[in-house]
Amino acid sequence: MLPLATAAQMKELDHRAMEERGIPSLYLMEHAARAVADAVWDLLHPEEDGFSPIGHSFSTAVIMHKKDGPPPTDEEERQAEELREIIESKNTDPALRIAVFCGPGNNGGDGIAAARLLRERDGITVRVFFVGDRAGMTPDGKAMEDRLIAAGGRLEDFSVDMTSRETLEATMDWEQQKILAWLSTCDCMVDALFGVGLSRPVDGVFRTAVLQMQNRHACPVVACDIPSGVNADTGEILGEAVRAEVTVTFTRGKPGLYTGTGAERAGEVRIADIGIPHELESEMFRTLPRLEVMHQPDSQLPRRPRSAHKGDFGKLFLLAGSEGYTGAPVLAARAALRTGAGLVYLGVPRDIYPIVAVQCGEAMPFPLPGDYAAILERAQGCDAALIGPGLGRAPETEQLVLSLLENLTIPVVLDADGINALAGHIDVLDRRRGITVLTPHEGEFARLTGAALPIRDRLSAAREFSRAHHCILVLKGAGTITAAPDGSACINTSGNPGMAKGGSGDVLAGMITALLGQKHLRGPRDNTAELTGLAVCLHGLAGDACARRLGEYAMLPSDLLDTLPEILRQWSEDAE
Repeated sequence: MLPLATAAQMKELDHRAMEERGIPSLYLMEHAARAVADAVWDLLHPEEDGFSPIGHSFSTAVIMHKKDGPPPTDEEERQAEELREIIESKNTDPALRIAVFCGPGNNGGDGIAAARLLRERDGITVRVFFVGDRAGMTPDGKAMEDRLIAAGGRLEDFSVDMTSRETLEATMDWEQQKILAWLSTCDCMVDALFGVGLSRPVDGVFRTAVLQMQNRHACPVVACDIPSGVNADTGEILGEAVRAEVTVTFTRGKPGLYTGTGAERAGEVRIADIGIPHELESEMFRTLPRLEVMHQPDSQLPRRPRSAHKGDFGKLFLLAGSEGYTGAPVLAARAALRTGAGLVYLGVPRDIYPIVAVQCGEAMPFPLPGDYAAILERAQGCDAALIGPGLGRAPETEQLVLSLLENLTIPVVLDADGINALAGHIDVLDRRRGITVLTPHEGEFARLTGAALPIRDRLSAAREFSRAHHCILVLKGAGTITAAPDGSACINTSGNPGMAKGGSGDVLAGMITALLGQKHLRGPRDNTAELTGLAVCLHGLAGDACARRLGEYAMLPSDLLDTLPEILRQWSEDAE
């Protein structure tokens, strides 16, 4: 897992590095700029296949010909020809063209410095554009401009406002038209408009610059720290946002690069060391709740004890299924068995028992007795329970769920209608004496909490709920978040849109329950959050393997079950 930091935490860390350790801010900026310049160079000079120049087509948006009225004057024709020459010169100029957009803050200073470093490399033409009010430039940004000028470069003003076509026609002068024409020939652009502190929608000339970088010219973008327009903490798009091919983020990853819509805009994320002492970083974050991103498991599943028997690998109680929802209990039970559970008791309503029984060869389905005491006794004799997949929302079913939550002391994974049963009864969760894991998607979370959809800050919502109700919360979606009561959280990056099909969540719920029930996986301390996050990651890796083999359109939740053996074998100490 890789550690993350919020915008406020990074601001504090930078401040402490400069104030407590005496590290010059320009030293940090030079290191950041070099990482950005290296990313641009790597992008344009891939190790395999070589660089293939991008084809460009002339955009009529660049030259503002009038549709009505008199024909163009000689001067207008001359200008149009000059613009065409700018674009056509790309066909004869072998140099790679790079545009760097810089804002007035220190993120802009990073971009100015990166442009200077890129100018030193052979075969590159770099133009650097300043966006915004020069009066607002930071001292470090001005210092980097001085270094750029000393190296023979210059910082050009970019003042095109494309808020509306009327604004564009009224304000764009001849020099601005030539800039837009040149931008249409670029091989790469660098986004250094905003840093991680952006919290308001992008507008005016900044919006125009963002639109120029939105791959409008099929041109890859390298973003400094965070794609401009993305909230670094939430991943929310603030009006418009850059879609980067590569994001070079500094010191630590930012949550917005891995969750929410921001994850779609970040592209490949590189974390660059910019010279902040590691001991200072460790000292600051040691007392803070862990915030991490998981791409793959940190370690392999331990070898199973040679002397163990099936009871050691978990006796699970599953309460699932209802009329019309007979697939959910089968998927959950099979997932639990595939993930190593020793015994799976699957309680289903009597009217669907024959259907479920036919599909369960290894699990042990049984019709739910009418006596609550008998259900409780069977559940309490197990190591972990899963309640909810396909259960339905009949009043008597919801009362059964609430009663079990009140009386069970074993770990309970609550999924789907098990979560819905808690709506209006959150006090039952708060009174629980055992471990509880909730696995809602955003709609279920909204019904449970009354939150508005879409949830703008998924990370904070998950952490606050987990802390307030002392449970593990798995907020499913792109960048699934696993939050623990101590405030720690993990964002998962495995998985793909092909998993967005009914039944995938049932598989995940079964996997989580299976890991929680296996005695050799439970440590001396409570590691429920770690095992839950591991199940989320393995579930996503299985989905990625399915997508590679079958494609995202065709893959099914049942394919996840068939793929789990190869994933678990890969991440097990039993693998040869």
